[in-house]
Amino acid sequence: MLSRPIISVAVTATLGFFILVVPMSASAADPRPNDAMQVSVPAATTEIVKRTQHEGQYVALTFDDGPSAEWTPQVLDLLSEHDIEATFCLVGDQVDKFPQLVRRIVNEGHNLCNHSMHHANLKDLTSDQIRADLLAANRAIRAAAPAAQISYFRAPYGAWGASAGVAASMGMTSLGWSVDPRDWSRPGPEQIVQSVRDQLEHAGVVLMHDGGGDRSQTVAAARTLIPQLEREGWMFDSPM
Repeated sequence: MLSRPIISVAVTATLGFFILVVPMSASAADPRPNDAMQVSVPAATTEIVKRTQHEGQYVALTFDDGPSAEWTPQVLDLLSEHDIEATFCLVGDQVDKFPQLVRRIVNEGHNLCNHSMHHANLKDLTSDQIRADLLAANRAIRAAAPAAQISYFRAPYGAWGASAGVAASMGMTSLGWSVDPRDWSRPGPEQIVQSVRDQLEHAGVVLMHDGGGDRSQTVAAARTLIPQLEREGWMFDSPM
């Protein structure tokens, strides 16, 4: 994976953006939402995105609830084998346990997504409570990878409440999905693969899990699904 330049994106009132170069010595403890940003990252909005950046036969793979000491390395090995970029939605408690895996995710060129600090339901929390939770998760991620860009936020259980607006104010795009094979329910690798294929359309965003339990079926399904999609001409992309 290619390394990316360290830059900062400032959001304008009209949801445009401009780019400023920032020094590498920015403090990891700084609570600002995104100290290091990639070129051409769209400005954050309150929209919950469910599509890839490009139109056509593109798909974005996303993995929730990690990092996991057992399953995340297997997912990363598979993505590396196929030279695929994915998005990892990280839970702060897990980040604290396995910071080396956050560094590996970043070093191998994948996108980071804040998936809350404790994987709690945020739907009924106040904006201030949500902001405190998201800031805690961002700080945990940056403690592991100080220059990390955290482009996205995904609400646990898809229970958004006020969180999409809070995330946008912190510079993060709220990330939904268009394909949910319910891999967390462990229906079997074949069923996970079939469910993805039944739901997948152009520019789709696939929700899967690399943490939060036994994800052996998810890993097995991905080992079948990724080569299938490649043979059929699908290209792998980031979410909008």
